[in-house]
Amino acid sequence: MELRDYLRLLRKRWLSIVIFAVLGVAVAWGITVQSPKIYTATAQDFVAIGTSGTSDNSVLQGSQFTLQRVKSYTEIVSSPQVLGPVIDQLKLDTDIAGLARKVTAGNPLDTVLLEVTASDGNAERAAQLANATAAQLGRVIESLEPTLAGGAPPVKVSVVNPAEVPQAPSSPKRTINLILGLLVGLALGIAWAVVRDVLDNTVKTPQDLAKLTKAAPLGVVGYAPDSRKNPLVALDQTGPRSEAFRGIRTNLQFVDVDNPPRIVVVTSALPEEGKSTTACNLAITVALSGAKVCLLEGDLRRPRVTSYLGIDNAIGLTNVLAGQLSLDSALVSWNRGLLHVLPSGPVPPNPSELLGTRHMKAVLAELRARFDLVIIDAAPVLPVTDAAVLTSLADGSLLVVRHGKTTRDQVTQALAALGLVGGRVLGTVLNFVPTKRSGGYGYGYGYGYTYYGEKPLSRRQRKKRRAERARVARIGADAGTDRSPAQSSDAQSPGTPSSSTPSSSTPSSSTPSSGTPSSSTPSSSTPSSGTPSSGTPSSGRTRDPEAAPTGPPSAPPVSAPSRSGLLRRKSEPPTVPPRF
Repeated sequence: MELRDYLRLLRKRWLSIVIFAVLGVAVAWGITVQSPKIYTATAQDFVAIGTSGTSDNSVLQGSQFTLQRVKSYTEIVSSPQVLGPVIDQLKLDTDIAGLARKVTAGNPLDTVLLEVTASDGNAERAAQLANATAAQLGRVIESLEPTLAGGAPPVKVSVVNPAEVPQAPSSPKRTINLILGLLVGLALGIAWAVVRDVLDNTVKTPQDLAKLTKAAPLGVVGYAPDSRKNPLVALDQTGPRSEAFRGIRTNLQFVDVDNPPRIVVVTSALPEEGKSTTACNLAITVALSGAKVCLLEGDLRRPRVTSYLGIDNAIGLTNVLAGQLSLDSALVSWNRGLLHVLPSGPVPPNPSELLGTRHMKAVLAELRARFDLVIIDAAPVLPVTDAAVLTSLADGSLLVVRHGKTTRDQVTQALAALGLVGGRVLGTVLNFVPTKRSGGYGYGYGYGYTYYGEKPLSRRQRKKRRAERARVARIGADAGTDRSPAQSSDAQSPGTPSSSTPSSSTPSSSTPSSGTPSSSTPSSSTPSSGTPSSGTPSSGRTRDPEAAPTGPPSAPPVSAPSRSGLLRRKSEPPTVPPRF
């Protein structure tokens, strides 16, 4: 790991590290409070040598003798000759060994001083022990040295600095203990974060995906707390998540420029990774560019697409495969023809076998002929084989990987399962990435999307803009403004201009010119779209296969169609013609 990896780890796990630090301080505080208070007192003895002469030579010899002997005097402080009389004098309820653990002696460097230190739980007793031991040590030292002529001792020890009663305990040291607890807690927190990151086998960055598969990461979609309540974000033209799906759309167009995919399966390794929301938003994003898109609900076990789009799932793909219904009758026009949806229909007992029949191949072939792009929301790869079956029939698949949940082993197993059936993985999508973890691979997460040259808006301004945008959307829905049918279908040739007469109550009509191919006339094989009325929901089901399209979408305003049939926003200058 590099330095920036550790910094990223500390930034990611900062809360856990802080918790460990607080726990360390709390433990240190508890130990400090529970530990008994110890008071320490120190008394000083001065050692002098008695000489028979007063010459300089005698004084020098006496000083050297004192320095040599005083170091040995510190060792006899724990002897019975010193501590026994102290116990008797102070009437202590202890023995010599117990008192020896409380009393120590030392000699400061290059001095003739003896420091006697005593420790006790009582401050006054500590001072008494130090003074009594210092006095008794002096008497023992004088008695051990041979006397000089005249009976005078050669060494004289006197107490020069008696011990005073200490005002504060010497132990426990509260400040030092708290600092040590903080440092230990920080060390444990950092160690725990590093170990957890090393043992964490989940995918977190596009670089992790790039190491697992040859397919390029097509995009990173951020996490939003309201993603379950509001799964459709593609209609929000300025949101960071909708911008992420536009990036996925662009990258998907350039996966294979010479042979662009027409049928794409969106799947994941496990459930709850956001494959259905990814399929819905990607389909809407591509449809907003002007392409004819069909969203097929291929997850026959736990269908979610229809619930997200607000479409009835009573009939659909399973009825078509069983021969109970025609494809035109099962197709649903959503949001005034912006998108065509093929629901899953009733849940069958054998989804995998049903998806692998020749009828399914025929359905996909017909959808390929009708639409520029078919997106299939498939079941997860690892629990069931439905996604593998659909991938073998499609042009490729997108593997959705959830940040911090899907492990590397699960991604590898999913890729292997798709590879066994000859499936082609077009790319991967890293989903539910925390907004603060953009790290250079997410665009504008945490800051809000703004056009180039614009000043970032404040929170109040963003709230006001959202309210204004919602008001305009409601007015547009009530007005029922529609695009012309020629703009929403491929009936018109690239060189023939479209004509439309928008009306809030009457569907527009257009007559193909002489240069328009005969196949442009809507027939029973063309999916029909419902005619919305003012004030009605934007999604509906049209079951009459003979009815011509009456009103394509009017949802988001778009520019004129390009020659390729795809619509581009003015802020997106074309580089290579799209190939859907």
